[in-house]
Amino acid sequence: MNAKASTSNAREASAAQKRPSRQINVILRNSDQDNAASERANAADTSGGMRSLPQSGPWSEWQKELDRMVGLDNIKELVYEIYALLQIMQYRGEASLQAQAHVYHMIFKGNPGTGKTTVARLLAKLFQSMGLLAKGHLVEVERADLVGEYIGHTAQKTRELVKKALGGVLFVDEAYSLARGGEKDFGKEAIDTLVKAMEDYKNQFVLILAGYTLEIETFMMTNPGLPSRFPIQMEFPDYTVDQLVQIAEGMTKERDYTLLPQTLFKLRQLLAQEKAEAVYDFSNARYVRNVLERAIRYQAVRLLGQHPNGSPGRQELMALRPEDVRVL
Repeated sequence: MNAKASTSNAREASAAQKRPSRQINVILRNSDQDNAASERANAADTSGGMRSLPQSGPWSEWQKELDRMVGLDNIKELVYEIYALLQIMQYRGEASLQAQAHVYHMIFKGNPGTGKTTVARLLAKLFQSMGLLAKGHLVEVERADLVGEYIGHTAQKTRELVKKALGGVLFVDEAYSLARGGEKDFGKEAIDTLVKAMEDYKNQFVLILAGYTLEIETFMMTNPGLPSRFPIQMEFPDYTVDQLVQIAEGMTKERDYTLLPQTLFKLRQLLAQEKAEAVYDFSNARYVRNVLERAIRYQAVRLLGQHPNGSPGRQELMALRPEDVRVL
C-alpha cells in the first residue's frame, strides 16, 4: 500500500516538473456552489443530460456562442448562472429593489487546450453587454509580463497591465508561477499588487487566474486572503477521445479540409494513445490542432510529389489521408 502511494506521489511530482510555467487562472465557486454543482450533476445523470438552457430570448445569442464549444457542460451551466444573476440584478434595479454589486473574479482550473481562454473571452463580452464592464476586452498575461527585474519594477508593470485591463478582463495564465520563487522572488510583489488593484479598482475589471488544477489550488494557499477574493471557480475537464475527434472535424471543416473515414480511424487511435500516455500534461484541443497542422503540411508535400506538373483536383486538395496523420 505504501509502495503504491510512494509511486503515485513520485509520478505526480515528475509530472509537475514537466509542466511549463506560464500564467494565472482563477476559479469562482464556494462550498455552497460546489454542493449545488453536485446536485446538478446528479440531476443531469438521472435525466440523461445537462440542464436544459433557454433556446429563445436574450440568452439565445449567448447559447449560440456556447454551442460552438464541444463539451464543457458544467462550464456552460455556470456561464448561464452568471448571466441569470446579471439579468435579475437589472430587473431588481428597475423595480427599486436592492441590487448590490457581486464579485466576479474567477479561478479557471484545468489542463491546456480545454477552452479556458475561449470562455474568458466570452465572459468579457457577456459582462460588457450586461453593463458590468465598460469595454469587454481581454488582456491575457503571464509571469514574464508581470514580474520585473528589480525592486519596484514588478509593481509598476503589474499596475500598467491592470490599467490596460480596466473595463475588461485581466486573464493571468499559469498564475501559480508567481509564487514559485519564494519570499525573495518578485512574483510575490505581483500578487500583492494584483490584490491591491482588486480593491482600488473595485467593479472596474474582472481578474481571472488560470492554470493546472493541483498547482492553482496550492497557489491559492500561499496567501490566506486569496480564496475569498475569487468566489467563482470553474473546473475545465479534459476532453474525451470522442470530443477530441469532434473538435478535429470542426477544425478541418473550418479550413476546407476533410478527414477520410480511414483517417478518422487512425486519428482516433493516435488520440487515445496520447491521452493515455500523457496523463497530467495532455494539451487537449491544442494537441489536436498541432496534429492537424502537421498533417496539412505532410499532405502538401505528398500532393506536390504526386502532381509535379499541375494542380491536384479539388477533392484531393481537401482530403487528409491516413499517411498524413502522424505522431508529434
